[in-house]
Amino acid sequence: MEDTTRLRLGIAYDGAEFSGWALQPGLRTVASEVIRGLELLFRDIADFTVAGRTDAGVHATGQVAHVDVPTEKWEELRERLLWRLRGILPPDVRVVSAEAVDRSFNARFAARWRRYRYRVADAVYGVNPLRRLDTLAWPRTLDVERMHAACQRLLGEHDFVGFCKQREGATTIRELLQYDWARDEDGTAVATVRADAFCHSMVRSLVGAALAVGDGRRDEDWLASILRIGERANDVHVVGPHGLTLVEVDYSDDPADWRERIDLTRRVRTLES
Repeated sequence: MEDTTRLRLGIAYDGAEFSGWALQPGLRTVASEVIRGLELLFRDIADFTVAGRTDAGVHATGQVAHVDVPTEKWEELRERLLWRLRGILPPDVRVVSAEAVDRSFNARFAARWRRYRYRVADAVYGVNPLRRLDTLAWPRTLDVERMHAACQRLLGEHDFVGFCKQREGATTIRELLQYDWARDEDGTAVATVRADAFCHSMVRSLVGAALAVGDGRRDEDWLASILRIGERANDVHVVGPHGLTLVEVDYSDDPADWRERIDLTRRVRTLES
């Protein structure tokens, strides 16, 4: 491939009609649509990498990816790229930003943390029709203050295997930096979950467990005990994907920090390391 420039892309999408982020033969995914758009404009692209591969039905307002494109073509398209992609991409996915970055940038491994939001409506009438595609309807009244207090006991670096669907060869040790519950202006219960990384189904399991505390079926001690069981918790409900949105991925502004973070992230983690 000719001389290339690495781009950092900001991406937003409505996940309702996608089979997740990752490429899958015969299925419509976010990656397949974005790659198609980029290839139409740049012809040759390489090393297309995303910060977090969201599941089917999950949305994003702050997804980040990187891609290598021909430098000559980038110089030609720099000022018009977002406009050109607007005309190519379907209406449920948008590239909202594009900038050239140092080649050491890696959207996945250089990230310091990811932040997700999960919306739950427990109103007696259900979900506001205009928010039905990004909000879960819950049939029981929730004690949001109780949920918030219980979730603070999960913060820190732990083995979150009780909340994860394990993948062979992958660690389930994560550092949970924030797990807050509050009601927004229309009364919807909103979870904010932030961690250095998430394992498969972790956020939706964390939310499902908190809902069991919030509607009175479980107590706070049960939630904390899941960290100690050492295996996937069969009594933790994985809530639906449509209430979940990837809101932000955070990076240092210093390329030297990217390289240090990449080395740290690629290590196989243990609670002793």
